[in-house]
Amino acid sequence: MKRKDLLGIIPGQFRGQELEVEASKVPGNETAAQSLYELAKKKLFSVNDWHQVVAGLTARFQIVDQDGNEVSRNVNKGDYLRINIPGPGNKEGDGYDWVVVEELKEINKGSFQSAGFRVRPTENPFGKKNETAHFYSNETTSSFIIIRENVKVVSWIVDRNMIPNTEAESIVDKVRDVMVGVSGIAGFSKVQWQGLADGLLEI
Repeated sequence: MKRKDLLGIIPGQFRGQELEVEASKVPGNETAAQSLYELAKKKLFSVNDWHQVVAGLTARFQIVDQDGNEVSRNVNKGDYLRINIPGPGNKEGDGYDWVVVEELKEINKGSFQSAGFRVRPTENPFGKKNETAHFYSNETTSSFIIIRENVKVVSWIVDRNMIPNTEAESIVDKVRDVMVGVSGIAGFSKVQWQGLADGLLEI
């Protein structure tokens, strides 16, 4: 049985592949669970530092605001995430892959708390072409969620509609995006996201 999206930020699954990973801990009592939840939430929203949370995370993430400035703060709705992954970069993305933070929510209802955000591949917001600068198509989404249910804390990462990007005009970009996208669908993303889910709950 799949976990319910009580934040309401995860889209339905319509095309391509889907991926869900999670990690959970029961610290012992509600006070300890609240502390772990707050720590995990802080790590989740500190996207620039994800590579420190997970030793094996090969991608590097940088929050970029809507004016094109690199910023060192928690991620906000409307921000862009500039992603540097190993290997050849995306030419249209100036060497990077780009996603936009299109939703961010938090709820606190007594013994239940949850916070998270959703990103979607986008064009290079500071480039010249209107084409998706990412190895996945803009139908794909990734949602990152932290949950506290009484004394249990969960980190949950969900990819929906995972489809390689084939719209690039550049042949080099098109080949690169398809190869990286297919490898992500084949399992690379699962390893990376499971590492992040585990790392968010480490004390």
